[in-house]
Amino acid sequence: MASPQSSMRVTMEVGSDGVALITICNPPVNALHPTIFDGLSEKYGEAMARDDVKAIVLTGAAGKFCGGFDISTFARIHRTGDMSLLPDSVKLASHMMEDGRKPSVAAIQGLALGGGLELTMACHARISTPEAQLGLPELTLGIIPGSGGTQRLARLVGLPKALEMMLQSKFITAKEGKERGLIDALCSPDELIKISRHWALDIASCHRPWIKSLGRTDKLGSLSEARALLSMARQQVKKIATNMPQYQACLDVIEEGVSFGGHAGVLKEYKLFRELVPSQTSRALVHVFLAQRSTTKVPGVTDVQLKPRSIRKVAIIGGGLMGSGIATSLLISNISVVLKEVNPQFLQKGQKMIAANLEGLAKRGSLTKDKINKSMSLLKGALDYSEFKDVDMVIEAVIENISLKQSIFSDIDKICPPHCILATNTSTIDLNIVGEKTKSQDRIIGAHFFSPAHIMPLLEIVRTEKTSPQAILDLITLGKIIKKVPVVVGNCTGFAVNRTFFPYGQSSKLLVSLGIDLFRIDRVISSFGMPMGPFQLQDVAGYGVGLAVKQIYAAAFGERNFSSDLTDLMVQDGRQGKNNGKGYYIYEKGRKPKPDPSVQHVIEEYRKRAKTMPDGKPVILTDQDILEMIFFPVVNEACRVMDENVVIRASDLDIASVLGMGFPKYRGGLIFWADTVGAPYIHSRLSKWAEIYGAFFKPSSYLGRRAKSGIPLSAPSTSLQDSTRSRM
Repeated sequence: MASPQSSMRVTMEVGSDGVALITICNPPVNALHPTIFDGLSEKYGEAMARDDVKAIVLTGAAGKFCGGFDISTFARIHRTGDMSLLPDSVKLASHMMEDGRKPSVAAIQGLALGGGLELTMACHARISTPEAQLGLPELTLGIIPGSGGTQRLARLVGLPKALEMMLQSKFITAKEGKERGLIDALCSPDELIKISRHWALDIASCHRPWIKSLGRTDKLGSLSEARALLSMARQQVKKIATNMPQYQACLDVIEEGVSFGGHAGVLKEYKLFRELVPSQTSRALVHVFLAQRSTTKVPGVTDVQLKPRSIRKVAIIGGGLMGSGIATSLLISNISVVLKEVNPQFLQKGQKMIAANLEGLAKRGSLTKDKINKSMSLLKGALDYSEFKDVDMVIEAVIENISLKQSIFSDIDKICPPHCILATNTSTIDLNIVGEKTKSQDRIIGAHFFSPAHIMPLLEIVRTEKTSPQAILDLITLGKIIKKVPVVVGNCTGFAVNRTFFPYGQSSKLLVSLGIDLFRIDRVISSFGMPMGPFQLQDVAGYGVGLAVKQIYAAAFGERNFSSDLTDLMVQDGRQGKNNGKGYYIYEKGRKPKPDPSVQHVIEEYRKRAKTMPDGKPVILTDQDILEMIFFPVVNEACRVMDENVVIRASDLDIASVLGMGFPKYRGGLIFWADTVGAPYIHSRLSKWAEIYGAFFKPSSYLGRRAKSGIPLSAPSTSLQDSTRSRM
């Protein structure tokens, strides 16, 4: 069997014209593995030494230039601490390429990202096909460019555009790159190598200028202008990237280069790059990147030679907030949709919501007017099941009412074709209950989207013990087509995400009952990195779902369920959250939500009824206490979810928490973060609170075993004793 590195190589062919064509070969995207760096250094050294080589063209195999540094190498460094795996990129890019005595031209096709784009900028000219993607997305991995990218990009496209591309990890096409000065010439794929060779020879013979990007200053502006831009960028970064050191580091190295010259900037860049690679932020972000790629690897489904079936037409039952959002996702991906409602008024409302969703995407720049029209042309309304006879999939998206869902599934089981997948968007109800009156148990599946469904990236795919591998594979494939991240989970109340996070809202209400200010709770949780605190989240999500699932959670989770009537009291007081502009916060159009002081009388009534304050006095807690009392019960429930094999791997819960609940990505997801805190500490804190406040905080047996053994929570179970039962 071939070793993983056998396909990694760098080739060099010297033509009769004296041009050495150096090609990066590392499928699928020619990533810069350490082996590739070694190969490039070797080939460049050879080309410089050979008398028959006049110039060099650098390109990538199979229509892709280079997708950047091999991210699995970062993971290996995080695992082993072996920093020798990082190549000397300054030596290659600056000394061998840019300062080499023979000119280099980059021939770009497909993509040039991260370290790939950095290598092109160390060349003396860049020729590309028009649609090639160019970008420096390193900051999304907790690091900064490490091969001179922070210095050369600003010198080629100007500081404002360079800041935008790096701080937002924004890609541009080569066509825009040509307009900005990053690309020297555009041509067809057929002409790419030929034209690049001509350019390289023209530079070697002084018929074209021999330009070193690092030496250019014409696009940097004056020192005072550059510093003003950087100062503005620093203020922005403080708002959008708190707790992420790579952003300020990126600005630091750019400022170094602007102030003291490109070479000084490159040296500082490389130093900070090496410091950031082993950082906690980089560990977390690299973990999330690799974990997201692994969610579609499902044993018994994606490894058994099944072929996905085509899903061309989908029926959606229910045109409310969720149904219209799901329909929008399908329509913009060129999938025909039949939207069924109970009456013409509801149907018209659903169609209008879809149109509004599409307009909203157009305002963001995601869609063109033509695309809106095309998407709407794929939508058909229905008031009965007559249009369901040729659909490939049905997604039920009605309210969380068990008998209604059972009735719908009984109907569609009889009407839809035998191959049709019968899916529900329920967020909490056990699928066996939903499909109880259905004969075709093998095609029942959960397609749990998150609101707003046309924007939120997570798709939780729920399987029962009877769901066929084919149905699961088809839904995974559909998820990819509509640009969602599919996570396959087992069937239980709340599935993976809502089950794991049900204590999140409950513990926050428990703290309020103990006398803690709810707005302080929201501030603590927002400071940790969540998009908003639990009370603002409840306002935004609406109170209806919470009230609908209250009894379901109580029945499913027993003593570890904290029953609270706070939401009921809010509704009795005429509050519906963002829906009517009045919840814990006040919502006015065009303004940020602000705390509503008048909610205090509701809180006082709630505390009076709850009778949980010791001696009737508020408890005193630090911000750290608040954070832990909200998140440690969530980690505890996640342990049960892993123990029951509701998820395939711990990292699936990390992705689900980041994409479904907004858990801070730079903390690596819920389980990754919990492992940085440590199972023994979490267990000890929960044990203490369980003694004081009751069974809601009682540690799970899985957490207890991991705390005792010192094995990370994320480590796979190694024995039957370490896993109580299987859901998968």
